[in-house]
Amino acid sequence: MIEGGEDPKFIARRMVIFASEDVGNADPTALLVATAVFHAVEAVGMPEAQINLAQGATYLATRPKDNASYAGLLDAARDAREHGNLAVPLPLRNAVTSLLRDIGYGKGYRYVHDDPSAQSEQTHLPDPLKGKRYYRPKKP
Repeated sequence: MIEGGEDPKFIARRMVIFASEDVGNADPTALLVATAVFHAVEAVGMPEAQINLAQGATYLATRPKDNASYAGLLDAARDAREHGNLAVPLPLRNAVTSLLRDIGYGKGYRYVHDDPSAQSEQTHLPDPLKGKRYYRPKKP
């Protein structure tokens, strides 16, 4: 790409995107590496920046891939467009007054950190989205 005349900053920006879109949480360090490459390209300039680009490209190419965060983002955005602004479930609402407590704000809320396993079966989605799961990482 460099030999074809592509802007090195464009290549570095694409690496930053690739790090999140394609590598994702399979290796979260990929985003740090890609961002460092982008800053190195800005700071060093050509022709030496091609060394930074090569290092970033080989790192990203050899990482495991998982686009679950990106796929979840697309699914959630589609549901937001389809369903619009849905009400926050009552258990998640902050009961700052006795009136709000009386009408059910905060009722049944389970603070996940109070559970010894730090897990809760509590749902956090509005009724039309119950059962949805947006983040579905690949199993290692």
